[in-house]
Amino acid sequence: MYYLKMGILNILSNHERGLDMSKSIESRLKELGIDLPPVSHPAAQYTNYVIVNGMMFVSGKGPTGCPKGKLGSEFTTDEGYQYARETGIEVLAVLKDALGTLDKVKRVIKVQGFVNAEPTYEEHHKVLNGFSDLMYDVFNERGVHARSVFGAVSVRDNLPIIVDSIFEVEEDS
Repeated sequence: MYYLKMGILNILSNHERGLDMSKSIESRLKELGIDLPPVSHPAAQYTNYVIVNGMMFVSGKGPTGCPKGKLGSEFTTDEGYQYARETGIEVLAVLKDALGTLDKVKRVIKVQGFVNAEPTYEEHHKVLNGFSDLMYDVFNERGVHARSVFGAVSVRDNLPIIVDSIFEVEEDS
């Protein structure tokens, strides 16, 4: 399978990467050394997610710890990649809180990233790879998704990245 890492396409099987895809998603998180944080709560009149007809729309999330600054001045592309990965972990926490288990995620459908960047910055796509690579690591082929990424003059709280996302999920009967 294809594995993206900082924009470099590598062909690695899950076995070569040391991931046992037969395990539950929670077991895979442990294998990857990921502990989900407590779910952050919205700061205004909206919700972390909405589920409609098996589609879960997750509100925009940012990285853990609320770092502040722009890519291309305060942060490098490598740091942005890590912030996007942390943002993905925040999204996984919302999914688990909502669904009870990440095994109910059928597919990552769409990811949209807003990178807080200087006007001359050109590596937005490499930053969002941190989120995309995490989704693949966690969900395997079900984590491959459509996406778009935008450079933003500013974002809320001066975060380096905000990502909103759409998932197909199993709904309780």
